[in-house]
Amino acid sequence: MLISREKTEFYLTDLETPTGKLINLTIAALVLISSGIFVAQTYNIPYNVRSQLDFIDTAILVIFAVEYIIRLWSAENKLKYIFSFYAILDLMAILPFFLGAVDISFIRLLRWFRILRLIRFIDQKFLFASVSSEDSLIFVRILFTLFAIIFIYSGLIYQVEHPVNPQVYTTFLDAFYFSVVTMTTVGFGDVTPISEAGRLLTVLMILTGVTLIPWQVGDLIKRLVKNANQVETVCSGCGLAFHDLDAAFCKRCGTKLRIKSGE
Repeated sequence: MLISREKTEFYLTDLETPTGKLINLTIAALVLISSGIFVAQTYNIPYNVRSQLDFIDTAILVIFAVEYIIRLWSAENKLKYIFSFYAILDLMAILPFFLGAVDISFIRLLRWFRILRLIRFIDQKFLFASVSSEDSLIFVRILFTLFAIIFIYSGLIYQVEHPVNPQVYTTFLDAFYFSVVTMTTVGFGDVTPISEAGRLLTVLMILTGVTLIPWQVGDLIKRLVKNANQVETVCSGCGLAFHDLDAAFCKRCGTKLRIKSGE
Protein backbone atom coordinates (compact mmCIF):
# COMPACT_ATOMS: atom_id res chain seq x y z
CA MET A 1 0.00 0.00 0.00
CA LEU A 2 1.47 3.30 -1.11
CA ILE A 3 1.63 6.16 1.38
CA SER A 4 0.63 9.57 0.10
CA ARG A 5 3.01 12.49 0.06
CA GLU A 6 0.90 14.36 2.63
CA LYS A 7 0.85 11.43 5.05
CA THR A 8 4.60 10.92 4.65
CA GLU A 9 5.28 14.57 5.43
CA PHE A 10 3.00 14.32 8.45
CA TYR A 11 4.77 11.31 9.95
CA LEU A 12 8.21 12.88 9.39
CA THR A 13 7.22 15.93 11.42
CA ASP A 14 4.68 14.42 13.83
CA LEU A 15 5.82 13.68 17.37
CA GLU A 16 2.46 12.69 18.86
CA THR A 17 1.27 9.54 17.07
CA PRO A 18 3.02 6.19 17.72
CA THR A 19 4.25 6.02 14.10
CA GLY A 20 5.61 9.56 14.18
CA LYS A 21 7.30 8.96 17.53
CA LEU A 22 8.88 5.74 16.30
CA ILE A 23 10.26 7.37 13.15
CA ASN A 24 11.65 10.42 14.88
CA LEU A 25 12.95 8.50 17.90
CA THR A 26 14.81 6.21 15.49
CA ILE A 27 16.35 9.19 13.72
CA ALA A 28 17.40 10.75 17.04
CA ALA A 29 18.93 7.45 18.16
CA LEU A 30 20.89 7.15 14.89
CA VAL A 31 22.24 10.67 15.36
CA LEU A 32 23.48 9.78 18.84
CA ILE A 33 24.96 6.48 17.65
CA SER A 34 26.82 8.13 14.77
CA SER A 35 28.18 10.82 17.09
CA GLY A 36 29.35 8.10 19.47
CA ILE A 37 31.09 6.35 16.57
CA PHE A 38 33.03 9.52 15.75
CA VAL A 39 34.26 9.70 19.34
CA ALA A 40 35.11 5.99 19.52
CA GLN A 41 37.16 6.16 16.33
CA THR A 42 39.52 8.71 17.90
CA TYR A 43 40.76 5.99 20.27
CA ASN A 44 43.15 3.12 19.60
CA ILE A 45 40.67 0.33 18.94
CA PRO A 46 41.21 -3.01 17.15
CA TYR A 47 41.06 -2.96 13.37
CA ASN A 48 38.08 -5.32 13.18
CA VAL A 49 36.10 -3.15 15.60
CA ARG A 50 36.97 -0.04 13.61
CA SER A 51 35.82 -1.75 10.41
CA GLN A 52 32.51 -2.65 12.01
CA LEU A 53 32.05 0.94 13.21
CA ASP A 54 32.80 2.21 9.70
CA PHE A 55 30.17 -0.15 8.29
CA ILE A 56 27.58 1.01 10.84
CA ASP A 57 28.38 4.66 10.17
CA THR A 58 28.04 4.13 6.42
CA ALA A 59 24.71 2.40 6.92
CA ILE A 60 23.50 5.32 9.05
CA LEU A 61 24.61 7.77 6.35
CA VAL A 62 22.64 5.82 3.76
CA ILE A 63 19.56 5.99 6.00
CA PHE A 64 20.03 9.74 6.45
CA ALA A 65 20.41 10.16 2.68
CA VAL A 66 17.19 8.23 2.04
CA GLU A 67 15.45 10.25 4.75
CA TYR A 68 16.56 13.52 3.13
CA ILE A 69 15.26 12.40 -0.27
CA ILE A 70 11.92 11.34 1.27
CA ARG A 71 11.60 14.65 3.13
CA LEU A 72 12.33 16.51 -0.10
CA TRP A 73 9.82 14.41 -2.04
CA SER A 74 7.08 14.86 0.57
CA ALA A 75 7.60 18.62 1.00
CA GLU A 76 4.83 20.69 -0.57
CA ASN A 77 7.22 23.56 -1.36
CA LYS A 78 10.47 21.81 -2.26
CA LEU A 79 12.51 24.97 -2.84
CA LYS A 80 11.46 26.35 0.54
CA TYR A 81 12.38 23.05 2.19
CA ILE A 82 15.85 22.92 0.57
CA PHE A 83 16.77 26.29 2.08
CA SER A 84 15.10 25.72 5.44
CA PHE A 85 17.25 25.52 8.58
CA TYR A 86 16.57 21.86 9.30
CA ALA A 87 17.07 20.82 5.66
CA ILE A 88 20.49 22.48 5.63
CA LEU A 89 21.43 20.55 8.78
CA ASP A 90 20.18 17.34 7.17
CA LEU A 91 22.23 18.03 4.04
CA MET A 92 25.35 18.75 6.07
CA ALA A 93 24.92 15.34 7.71
CA ILE A 94 24.95 13.46 4.41
CA LEU A 95 27.41 15.53 2.35
CA PRO A 96 30.36 13.35 3.46
CA PHE A 97 28.49 10.38 1.99
CA PHE A 98 27.72 12.02 -1.36
CA LEU A 99 31.20 13.53 -1.73
CA GLY A 100 33.13 10.64 -0.22
CA ALA A 101 34.84 9.85 -3.50
CA VAL A 102 36.07 13.43 -3.86
CA ASP A 103 39.34 14.35 -2.18
CA ILE A 104 38.02 17.31 -0.20
CA SER A 105 39.41 17.01 3.32
CA PHE A 106 37.23 19.69 4.89
CA ILE A 107 34.10 17.71 3.96
CA ARG A 108 34.96 15.28 6.78
CA LEU A 109 34.61 18.15 9.24
CA LEU A 110 30.91 18.39 8.48
CA ARG A 111 30.18 15.07 10.16
CA TRP A 112 30.67 16.65 13.59
CA PHE A 113 27.72 18.96 12.87
CA ARG A 114 25.41 15.96 12.66
CA ILE A 115 24.53 16.27 16.34
CA LEU A 116 22.74 19.55 15.52
CA ARG A 117 20.00 17.48 13.93
CA LEU A 118 18.75 16.87 17.47
CA ILE A 119 17.66 20.52 17.62
CA ARG A 120 14.56 19.51 15.67
CA PHE A 121 13.50 17.34 18.61
CA ILE A 122 14.67 19.74 21.32
CA ASP A 123 12.40 22.44 19.90
CA GLN A 124 9.45 20.04 19.99
CA LYS A 125 10.10 18.91 23.59
CA PHE A 126 10.50 15.38 22.24
CA LEU A 127 13.67 14.04 23.82
CA PHE A 128 12.89 15.64 27.17
CA ALA A 129 9.18 14.90 27.43
CA SER A 130 9.75 13.55 30.95
CA VAL A 131 10.85 17.00 32.15
CA SER A 132 7.70 18.29 33.78
CA SER A 133 8.79 21.77 34.82
CA GLU A 134 9.03 24.44 32.12
CA ASP A 135 11.96 26.01 33.98
CA SER A 136 13.77 22.67 33.98
CA LEU A 137 13.07 22.21 30.27
CA ILE A 138 14.57 25.61 29.47
CA PHE A 139 17.63 24.74 31.55
CA VAL A 140 18.03 21.38 29.77
CA ARG A 141 17.73 23.03 26.35
CA ILE A 142 20.42 25.57 27.19
CA LEU A 143 22.68 22.81 28.52
CA PHE A 144 22.18 20.85 25.31
CA THR A 145 23.01 23.91 23.20
CA LEU A 146 26.25 24.45 25.10
CA PHE A 147 27.16 20.75 24.94
CA ALA A 148 26.42 20.57 21.19
CA ILE A 149 28.65 23.56 20.46
CA ILE A 150 31.47 22.22 22.61
CA PHE A 151 31.07 18.79 20.99
CA ILE A 152 31.33 20.30 17.50
CA TYR A 153 34.35 22.43 18.36
CA SER A 154 36.02 19.42 19.97
CA GLY A 155 35.50 17.35 16.85
CA LEU A 156 36.75 20.12 14.58
CA ILE A 157 39.87 20.83 16.63
CA TYR A 158 40.64 17.11 16.82
CA GLN A 159 40.17 16.74 13.08
CA VAL A 160 42.62 19.52 12.22
CA GLU A 161 45.16 19.09 15.03
CA HIS A 162 45.50 15.33 15.45
CA PRO A 163 47.31 14.79 12.10
CA VAL A 164 49.94 17.45 12.91
CA ASN A 165 50.01 17.25 16.70
CA PRO A 166 49.06 13.65 17.70
CA GLN A 167 51.05 13.72 20.95
CA VAL A 168 48.87 16.50 22.36
CA TYR A 169 45.52 15.78 20.69
CA THR A 170 45.60 12.04 21.12
CA THR A 171 41.88 11.36 21.54
CA PHE A 172 38.57 13.19 21.46
CA LEU A 173 38.79 13.67 25.22
CA ASP A 174 41.93 15.79 24.78
CA ALA A 175 40.12 17.96 22.26
CA PHE A 176 37.03 18.15 24.49
CA TYR A 177 39.17 19.25 27.44
CA PHE A 178 40.81 21.94 25.31
CA SER A 179 37.43 23.19 24.05
CA VAL A 180 35.94 23.48 27.54
CA VAL A 181 39.00 25.26 28.89
CA THR A 182 39.12 27.62 25.93
CA MET A 183 35.41 28.45 25.76
CA THR A 184 35.26 29.14 29.49
CA THR A 185 38.32 31.41 28.98
CA VAL A 186 40.21 29.58 31.73
CA GLY A 187 43.16 29.02 29.39
CA PHE A 188 45.50 26.69 31.31
CA GLY A 189 47.85 26.61 28.32
CA ASP A 190 48.81 22.96 28.77
CA VAL A 191 47.15 22.04 25.46
CA THR A 192 47.69 24.36 22.51
CA PRO A 193 47.12 24.06 18.75
CA ILE A 194 50.00 24.48 16.30
CA SER A 195 48.24 24.58 12.92
CA GLU A 196 46.74 27.73 11.43
CA ALA A 197 43.33 26.08 11.24
CA GLY A 198 43.63 25.05 14.89
CA ARG A 199 44.52 28.57 15.98
CA LEU A 200 41.63 29.99 13.98
CA LEU A 201 39.28 27.55 15.68
CA THR A 202 40.70 28.60 19.03
CA VAL A 203 39.88 32.23 18.30
CA LEU A 204 36.35 31.22 17.32
CA MET A 205 36.03 29.21 20.53
CA ILE A 206 37.05 32.18 22.64
CA LEU A 207 34.65 34.50 20.81
CA THR A 208 31.88 31.94 21.20
CA GLY A 209 32.67 31.50 24.88
CA VAL A 210 32.59 35.22 25.73
CA THR A 211 29.38 35.79 23.77
CA LEU A 212 27.34 32.59 23.86
CA ILE A 213 27.66 31.62 27.52
CA PRO A 214 26.65 35.05 28.94
CA TRP A 215 23.85 35.26 26.36
CA GLN A 216 22.53 31.82 27.27
CA VAL A 217 22.70 32.54 30.99
CA GLY A 218 20.95 35.88 30.43
CA ASP A 219 18.29 34.18 28.34
CA LEU A 220 17.78 31.60 31.09
CA ILE A 221 17.32 34.32 33.72
CA LYS A 222 14.90 36.22 31.46
CA ARG A 223 12.81 33.10 30.83
CA LEU A 224 12.78 32.18 34.51
CA VAL A 225 11.56 35.67 35.44
CA LYS A 226 8.89 35.45 32.75
CA ASN A 227 7.73 32.04 33.95
CA ALA A 228 7.60 33.31 37.53
CA ASN A 229 4.81 35.64 36.41
CA GLN A 230 2.85 32.80 34.81
CA VAL A 231 0.51 30.15 36.17
CA GLU A 232 0.43 26.48 35.15
CA THR A 233 -2.93 25.87 33.49
CA VAL A 234 -2.99 23.26 30.75
CA CYS A 235 -5.00 24.37 27.72
CA SER A 236 -7.55 21.76 26.64
CA GLY A 237 -7.16 22.86 23.04
CA CYS A 238 -3.42 22.77 22.34
CA GLY A 239 -1.86 21.63 25.62
CA LEU A 240 0.10 24.81 26.33
CA ALA A 241 0.87 24.60 30.04
CA PHE A 242 1.83 28.12 31.11
CA HIS A 243 -0.20 31.30 30.77
CA ASP A 244 -0.19 34.82 32.18
CA LEU A 245 -1.74 35.19 35.60
CA ASP A 246 -4.72 37.18 34.28
CA ALA A 247 -5.22 35.17 31.07
CA ALA A 248 -8.76 33.94 30.38
CA PHE A 249 -7.99 32.47 26.95
CA CYS A 250 -5.03 30.54 25.55
CA LYS A 251 -2.60 32.84 23.75
CA ARG A 252 -1.76 30.09 21.25
CA CYS A 253 -5.16 28.75 20.15
CA GLY A 254 -7.73 30.98 21.86
CA THR A 255 -9.39 28.23 23.89
CA LYS A 256 -11.05 29.37 27.11
CA LEU A 257 -8.90 28.39 30.07
CA ARG A 258 -10.15 26.56 33.11
CA ILE A 259 -8.59 28.43 36.00
CA LYS A 260 -7.92 26.22 39.02
CA SER A 261 -9.81 27.14 42.14
CA GLY A 262 -7.80 29.10 44.63
CA GLU A 263 -5.68 30.79 41.93
